Amino acid sequence: MTDSSGDKIADDTFMVRPDPTNPKLTERVSGVDQNGNPIETSVTVERPLTLFLNGREIVTMMTICDYPDYLAVGYLLNQNMIHPDDEVTGIDYDEEIETVVVRTATETDFEEKLKKKTLTSGCAQGTVFGDVMEKFETVKLNQEAVLKTSWLYALTKTINTTPSLYLEAGAIHGCVLCDADKPLLYMEDVGRHNAVDKIAGYMYLNGITGEDKMFYTTGRLTSEMVIKTVQMGIPILCSRSGFTAWGVELARQVGLTLVGRARGKRFIALSGENRIIYDMDMSKVADEPKHMNRKGAAAE
Repeated sequence: MTDSSGDKIADDTFMVRPDPTNPKLTERVSGVDQNGNPIETSVTVERPLTLFLNGREIVTMMTICDYPDYLAVGYLLNQNMIHPDDEVTGIDYDEEIETVVVRTATETDFEEKLKKKTLTSGCAQGTVFGDVMEKFETVKLNQEAVLKTSWLYALTKTINTTPSLYLEAGAIHGCVLCDADKPLLYMEDVGRHNAVDKIAGYMYLNGITGEDKMFYTTGRLTSEMVIKTVQMGIPILCSRSGFTAWGVELARQVGLTLVGRARGKRFIALSGENRIIYDMDMSKVADEPKHMNRKGAAAE
């Protein structure tokens, strides 16, 4: 990987990255292919994880369970059930009974928030609470943050070629916290909301701020992804996938830079495009091959 000046960047820039060799995360399963020939393939393993806050049950999530502590804290933060100034005094994970307990120094108001719970468009039990939208009235994202196109092209290439569960077994979403053209945290899970919650939990527990960072996701740019990115104070959200109308509306409301369909040379920005600096020589960027539709024509 190189930066915008062409200098090589070490491959160990990740603080956390996927470990597709972890035997707990995949299983080998036998089957047949399209010709009826016997095959063996890797499949992603999902497990239930029940989250407790100060002894009260909150939710049971389906997850690959590789970072239950980060997932638990990030979930509570992104649901406004704990706040950045709350003191987490303990996190206990019991693999045998599939539970994680988060303890705080003072009682929280989560019971009232549970009454406002609504289902979102995220798969695998993604949830958001009614009062989470209150933050959008006062949020101020960093207007000095920028996204250089050279960073975006370098990041997408690095992320797409990094060994991952997606490349090993599929059926998984990935999220990456980035600083300029350096990927810092790369988390995966069966639900994209779980992957982003893991990053939120890691940031909180390690004192990492989001004001000068970029967030990359392999999934759709939905209202949920916009909300969670704003919750973390990150001003730029990118994906190789597409948008939902409400996701775009919320991004424009808070001035979040929203970049989607980032594949090869192409991308589309539908919000916060003032942060984008077009510094890349496009003749040096390889386009992604077009896929063929059922009629044999090139599909966009």
